[in-house]
This record gives sequence, structure tokens and C-alpha cells, in this order.
Amino acid sequence: MNRLILFLFFFFVSATAPVLAQEELTVIVQDSINREDINPLSPAKAAFYSAILPGLGQAHNKSYWKIPIIYGALGGGIGIYAWNNKNYHNVRDEYKKRLNGTNEESSKYSYLSDAQLISAQRNYQKQRDLSLLVTVGLYILNIVEANVDAHLKQFNVNDNLTLRPDIYQNDLNNRQNLGLTLSYKF
Repeated sequence: MNRLILFLFFFFVSATAPVLAQEELTVIVQDSINREDINPLSPAKAAFYSAILPGLGQAHNKSYWKIPIIYGALGGGIGIYAWNNKNYHNVRDEYKKRLNGTNEESSKYSYLSDAQLISAQRNYQKQRDLSLLVTVGLYILNIVEANVDAHLKQFNVNDNLTLRPDIYQNDLNNRQNLGLTLSYKF
């Protein structure tokens, strides 16, 4: 009987001792993927900023290296427009002076005939108008680029979607083939 009591005593002590010694552990499961909040209005804001002041949308997107390119392109277009406009008006004024009979023999365009002045006038006008269209197109491209860049900044790029080159063996003729593998992990 003493053995039975001793056995039951050790059984209860050993059975309850680990339970009393443990602390309650709470596990909080967190998402292992760090996701940034997506601002759906950021592309529209970047396009608006770029429309107000060229390059401001690129600064909003933190693409500072694009700002000198934008100002170089727009400045070049405006400079070409101004140069062609000045030459157009000079040639036009020379032609008007010849029609009035008040032209000077020492003028800049005295070596040109009337037909050549008309042709030069049309050429400078065409080049002026073309440079204006190109400059407006570059301005619109600036706005579109700021919008697209803001959209792509929010694009999720991770290892779940991969495209890599792959060399595999062809089963028909046992030759090595080169291909691309597109894999998406869930």
C-alpha cells in the first residue's frame, strides 16, 4: 500500500509539475510581406503637377534626373521656334520693303530674288510651326511620363512573378534548346 501511495504521489506530482511550470504563450501571426500603402491619386497628382510646371511631376515621383532632360527638350523647342520666327519676320520684312520700293542694297537678303524670299519665308514659317508642334508634343509627353512613372512606382515587383532564361533538353532529338520560363508563385 505504501508503494501504491508513493506511486500515485509521484504520478500526480510529475503530471502536474510541467503544467504549472509553463507560461502561457500567445503567438501573433504577422504578414511576412511588407506592403506599402498604394495612393491611387498619386498618378493624377503627378500629372497635374507636371502640367502646372514641367518637371514638377517628376520631382513628385522622385525621378530628379529627368528634370534637366525635360527642360533641355522644351528649351530647345522654344529656342528653335524663336529662331525660326525671327528669321521668318526678317525675310518677310525684306520682301515687304521690296514691294514698297524702299529696300536697301546693303541689306542682309539683297542677294536673294523675290521668289527666293517667298520660298525662304514659307520655309521659315513651316519650320516655326513644326517646332511649335514638337514643343507642345514634348510638353504633353512630360505630363504622360509623370503619370506613367507614378503608376509604375506603385507596381508590385517581387519574386512571385519571374521571367528567366532556361536551357532545356528537347525530348525528340536530345538537343539543348533555349527558352524563357515564366513562373508565378501563389
